[in-house]
Amino acid sequence: MVPSLPHRKFPPRSVNEGSPSAAGSPSAAGQRGERNGTERPQSAVVAQCCSKYSYTRSEVVSMTARLLAVRAGALRLCALLRCARSQSGGAHERLRAREEAAEKPVFSRSALGTFFQEQPVLKNPFEEDALLQKYLKRTLPLQVREPIKEDLVRFGERLVSEINSLGRQCEETPPQLQHYDAWGRRVDRIVTCPAWARMKDISAQEGLVAAGYERTYSEWSRVYQMSKLYLFSPSAGLYTCPLAMTDGAAKVIESLDMTETVEDVFRHLTSRDPQQFWTSGQWMTERKGGSDVASGTETLARLQPDGSYKLHGFKWFTSATDANMTLTLARVVDPHGHTLQGSRGLSLFLATLRDQQGNLTGIEVQRLKDKLGTRQVPTAELLLDGLPAYRISEEGRGVASIASMLTITRIHNTVSAVAAMRRIIQLGREYATKRFVFGKFLNNHALHVQTMARMEVEVRGAFLLLMEVCQLLGREEKGSASDVQRHLLRLLTPVAKLYTGKQAIAVVSEGLECFGGQGYMEDTGLPAILRDAQVLSIWEGTTNILSLDVLRSVAKSQGQVLEAFFADTKAKLKAAAGNSALTPALMAVNGALSRLGQFVQLSTQKPPTFTELAARDLAYSFARIYMGALLVDHAAWEGATHTDTYAAQRWCEQDLCPVATKVESGSYNPDSAAEDKALLYEGMLTG
Repeated sequence: MVPSLPHRKFPPRSVNEGSPSAAGSPSAAGQRGERNGTERPQSAVVAQCCSKYSYTRSEVVSMTARLLAVRAGALRLCALLRCARSQSGGAHERLRAREEAAEKPVFSRSALGTFFQEQPVLKNPFEEDALLQKYLKRTLPLQVREPIKEDLVRFGERLVSEINSLGRQCEETPPQLQHYDAWGRRVDRIVTCPAWARMKDISAQEGLVAAGYERTYSEWSRVYQMSKLYLFSPSAGLYTCPLAMTDGAAKVIESLDMTETVEDVFRHLTSRDPQQFWTSGQWMTERKGGSDVASGTETLARLQPDGSYKLHGFKWFTSATDANMTLTLARVVDPHGHTLQGSRGLSLFLATLRDQQGNLTGIEVQRLKDKLGTRQVPTAELLLDGLPAYRISEEGRGVASIASMLTITRIHNTVSAVAAMRRIIQLGREYATKRFVFGKFLNNHALHVQTMARMEVEVRGAFLLLMEVCQLLGREEKGSASDVQRHLLRLLTPVAKLYTGKQAIAVVSEGLECFGGQGYMEDTGLPAILRDAQVLSIWEGTTNILSLDVLRSVAKSQGQVLEAFFADTKAKLKAAAGNSALTPALMAVNGALSRLGQFVQLSTQKPPTFTELAARDLAYSFARIYMGALLVDHAAWEGATHTDTYAAQRWCEQDLCPVATKVESGSYNPDSAAEDKALLYEGMLTG
């Protein structure tokens, strides 16, 4: 019990008097005395208290004795507590430590708190792709399906464990151009990262080009090859770009009469041996234009005594400039120094780019392109100053010779578009299972799931269109394609490329929103998917260029591609007859097909400007109607699930035939072009 002290009304103390740090204060002196193991003489303390606070000497002595007794009791109690804590194994200290930790602020100086959002985890992309697995099960013969599935499962694991990180390294370490060596010699060396070189080895080992030409799986070889590339593409660090051009070059060479030199090149392009495997460039774009090669190509080819040529010109955009070889267009100079203009003056040439020491021959690299995306791929402006080359087409048949190459590269473009959409959804849905916000995980927020489900519907339609085109290509290459299938391949290749390219940009952009602000952060790797997707609507022909190509396919086939389209679409819809769950979707596709037929009939009575204005909407209508038919056909399969039916229903809720809708609103009337121009250029300053 604390002893009571005589009551006194003390005068207010100054700051210095009450401060323990004041040099002359009794409190400070007392503390110093205790720390030294001694006590200040009591007589001095008593005298000071008596004079300062009007205590009698006997009162001060009494208070001091009582306080000393309290202090001694407190010290004994502390000793007992220490003994008890020691005997209890330090439980009290641990409890106190926990209490102190709990009392510590969550954010203190450099402390960040206890919460960190988990990042999305990439898992085996084949095993997580239900539609790919169902598609292979539905279409491939058993003897083909099992080895393909086994290889894709294995490859999916390699993507996760090895390839994906290499692709990220390619993104983080873009190529550099070294113009000169240490001694001032012009070397024009394009320096790429080790991961880029490793991607080349992996591409050879996995047969990512070779599989299309070995034809181990007969007419299904292209389905196998493109399925593998579809899994590879989002993790490849854009190495799919040189692979697309390599595949295209191999296709062109295979279609031509091969000399011994060209045959050796073909073996390199289709090799599985990393030491023998070559990649190819594709140098068509010059300063005057890209798609308009007929009037834009200025490169000249001069015949040499040994029958080879030397090329002189400027190539404005050359992708994968580190390739081993390239195909390019040039105009042959006749003995009088003249050239033939237009497409009839263009021939196709093959050139190997480096000598035995690895130095460029007859090429100066002006600069590497600074691009929005695809930064992993070395893309350059080149001055050709005597590049040795071989003419591999008939003279004047260069444009015709690259037609098969464009088919291949456009299919590769479609693969990359569909793969980008699939990857952003794969990561987004995984992230939704671990992102907790507003009281529940994202995958329990109906609006979020609805948004991602709409993205999924887009990907499913695009995937089935891609695989249909791959099937058609495989059959054509094996000689088993019917006339209808050949016409379909000609029509659907540009349709698939242009439509999926636009889909990819929209779906990937929406996909970034699924990650909130993290979708905008470069170090997550997510923005690169969108930047790289933007090229898909540009490379190998913009949307408008390919829409006009669709019109050319109709005109050159005298309407046979249209007949093939209508016949095949109707055939696919027959599988759903009698399926009540698919009736709304079936009716929607049939209705859109009927409206498309009416538009085709109307267009025959209109001037060429009418169909040109309608070209883009017509191409979109082909894509949406055919994707709808493919989704319905897939959902009618006996092994389909409810989700397949649901996807078909949701796809067919949109306007499947926008060209018919727009013609009803007068969008293609004769005055529309003038009105569009007036609207666009209103207020523009001239001069």
